[in-house]
Amino acid sequence: MLRRTTGVEDLLRRHAPQVLGALVRRYGHFGAAEDAVQEALLAAARQWPDQGVPDNPRGWLIKVASRRLVDQLRADEARRRREEEAALLTPRDAFTAPPPGEGRAPSDDDTLTLLFLCCHPLLGPPAQVALTLRAVGGLTTAEIARAHLVPEATMAQRISRAKAKIKGVSFRQPVPEDRDGRLAVVLQVLYLIFNEGYTATSGEALHRADLAREAIRLTRAVRGLLPAEGAVTGLLALMLLTEARSAARTGPHGELIPLDEQDRTRWDRAAIAEGTALVEEALSQGPAGAYQLQAAIAALHDEAADGDSTDWPQILALYDLLVHRVPEPMAELGRAVAFAMVHGPRAGLAELTALEDRLKGHYRLHAVRAHLLEQAGDTEEARTAYRLAARGTLSRPEAHYLQTRAARLPS
Repeated sequence: MLRRTTGVEDLLRRHAPQVLGALVRRYGHFGAAEDAVQEALLAAARQWPDQGVPDNPRGWLIKVASRRLVDQLRADEARRRREEEAALLTPRDAFTAPPPGEGRAPSDDDTLTLLFLCCHPLLGPPAQVALTLRAVGGLTTAEIARAHLVPEATMAQRISRAKAKIKGVSFRQPVPEDRDGRLAVVLQVLYLIFNEGYTATSGEALHRADLAREAIRLTRAVRGLLPAEGAVTGLLALMLLTEARSAARTGPHGELIPLDEQDRTRWDRAAIAEGTALVEEALSQGPAGAYQLQAAIAALHDEAADGDSTDWPQILALYDLLVHRVPEPMAELGRAVAFAMVHGPRAGLAELTALEDRLKGHYRLHAVRAHLLEQAGDTEEARTAYRLAARGTLSRPEAHYLQTRAARLPS
């Protein structure tokens, strides 16, 4: 296979869920449709770098994937009746891109419908998350497995079973009462996609801008559907306020730059302004949940002129509220950092002790402990903790940063 250029890769990732949605809407057969889309993407990755991107890339992909799907149905003798139905259903409206300025294409609606289909109540929450990350987010099975801390084979089986369970389910937007119940899973999935983009769990690059942008785009689409839902508004605000720092997070060689050392003039002020306004709107839309509170914390970081100006007491107060409402280990880890910034590193280290059983040696726990030990002057223990953290991450930039911190500590 020819190596895809960055532009082609971004284009394929953006159109993949739209193409899958178009095929599932017209033909059904979720699993077979996904296989056909993957074949079309492979064909595009081989042809487009040399032959050029077609004028209507989405239409090209839908046409190729539709042909592959119909061929597959024809080859399956047990589905002869479905072959006849599929042969009559040629996706016509999806082949033509709308003229500029004439609104969303039908396949944008398909993407949103696909998002809710993957969160169907027939599936349990783990399967909903996994299937949406695979079908809509474009993550590989290995990436999804790492995000859930399970073996890749286990995740592959989970995704396969999920596809089988929704086989034959109507491809349509859920009715309001069902939609509200599935929204929490949809938002969780979008947040996981964003997190994988903002800090990749593995590989050479710290930031996968394509995934982060896709998560933001999909969250905007959900907010367009549910503009008065505080959790949706809060999640979009959190993504924007976090992604606004992305240009300053890495150095010239891709090395990680921590928040307190970043050049804040490189932060995206337009995104910060939009995100801050959305935080205020989200907090006015009802009781503050996890996304609204995390967005408020991110806004306080983004508003500070430098690390020393950060309003840590206010951040700690927000974390106290967050862990009271959502007692999740990573939120408690963030609270321990804020507690240390207000009350000192020794106090923060004491807070970490209560998290050891829940985080079970997670590399982020080691990294926070190392940082606090360094601040407290315990260089030998800090060096050991930095090295433990470096061995626990599959991200090369994170590992390099942690190893560098360990190496620069005085003996």
